[in-house]
Amino acid sequence: MDRADALAAAGGVAVERLMDAAGRAVARAVMRRFRPVRTLVLAGPGNNGGDGYVAARLLDQAGWPVAVAALALPRTGSAAAAAAARWRGPVLPFGPDAAGRADLVVDAVFGAGLARPVEGLVAATLAAAGGPVVAVDMPSGVDGATGQVRGYAPQAALSVTFFRRKPGHLLLPGRLLCGEVVLADIGLPSGVLAQVAPGCVHNLPGLWRLPAIAPGAHKHTRGQVTVVAGAGMTGAARLAAAGARRGGAGLLTLVAPDAATAHVLRAGAPGAIVTEATPEALLADPRHATWVIGPGLPPDPATLGLLRRVVAAGRAVVADAGALGAAAADPSAVAGCAVLTPHEGEFARLFGPAGEDRLAAVRRAAALTGAVVLLKGPDTVVAAPDGRAAINDHAPPWLATGGTGDVLAGLVAALLAQGLARFEAACAAAWLHGEAGFACGAGLLAEDLAPRLPAAMAAAVARGG
Repeated sequence: MDRADALAAAGGVAVERLMDAAGRAVARAVMRRFRPVRTLVLAGPGNNGGDGYVAARLLDQAGWPVAVAALALPRTGSAAAAAAARWRGPVLPFGPDAAGRADLVVDAVFGAGLARPVEGLVAATLAAAGGPVVAVDMPSGVDGATGQVRGYAPQAALSVTFFRRKPGHLLLPGRLLCGEVVLADIGLPSGVLAQVAPGCVHNLPGLWRLPAIAPGAHKHTRGQVTVVAGAGMTGAARLAAAGARRGGAGLLTLVAPDAATAHVLRAGAPGAIVTEATPEALLADPRHATWVIGPGLPPDPATLGLLRRVVAAGRAVVADAGALGAAAADPSAVAGCAVLTPHEGEFARLFGPAGEDRLAAVRRAAALTGAVVLLKGPDTVVAAPDGRAAINDHAPPWLATGGTGDVLAGLVAALLAQGLARFEAACAAAWLHGEAGFACGAGLLAEDLAPRLPAAMAAAVARGG
């Protein structure tokens, strides 16, 4: 955002003009959601505080009872100083007493570009807010790059941000602390986005487009997915198979390790092909081009050996569950896979804990392995080896139940088999998985997900995907 502001200024758009537009967006959002009440604007010394001074002036002009409490004066000659000079209303001491007497607090202290933890007087003042908090850009204390809380951050009812959302608006816990997020256009020139070239995107339909089915398509042209089943946990492979089939794969093959397992698998969905052929025999057929390895498999050397053989054969592999466990502490073992789909624990065992900066951790993992990495969670992060990343916040909490990740792995494979590029396939699968979860409702079971995928795909297409 600093670079975007600088580029706008170089293009003739003054910072004062952008600040005026930002403050106007905050005032407009406040007036649309709240009735006039005693309002306190907490203003920091930077541009975030300047936005707050503009908002205070416009609310005052609209008849609201407004006061400003300044943490520190803006730098002389800055746009924020000019905005502060135009404020003619009450100025109160910055502290808990003023905040506690207000019915509405506008947090314009620090914003997204947080440089230090929020502690001491600032933390106490924000914590004392006597009514709803409206954050300018980001609640003070939330790191805009990671979503982590630095020191203390208030719970905002509303956050008004500008130009584009920041990662902290989508990553936890920041996403929860932001409340409702309003994205405002403040007049930055359209060419600025291309020049800034952000490497992280909000995962939505339009970032990717689902494969179209040609009028002359048949089962072989729609791609084939091969899922390797284990002897003990056949349900995991069956869930992955269901995700792949409902995700559009033309053919689905379940590879059984023995006759007993094959018998169990054949008792399941009739549209899946069950075989006891060895992986080597299947690899001789180029139509077995996309594999899911891991759901229901033990995290042992045999699973890892199978994974390596399939990768060495040039096949696209979605590695999950047992395959990731088998490679624990050795990321090179999964190098060459198309997509890895770990949850937090699997990621930690393979790459080390993601830590506070999930976005950076997943990017490092993708660069290290050459695979697209999809770190599952309520704020799923997808990263490609070239540094591109996406954050998916489109997922209900009731997806947190056993087996849903197996469906996701199969769905990723189905999209790969139909020709979607790896990064786009992982992003699309994450969004579709969440959309199907929302449709299931709070009583969701993993086996409920796959039947909802066709409707989820229709919803994605309707939204530009």
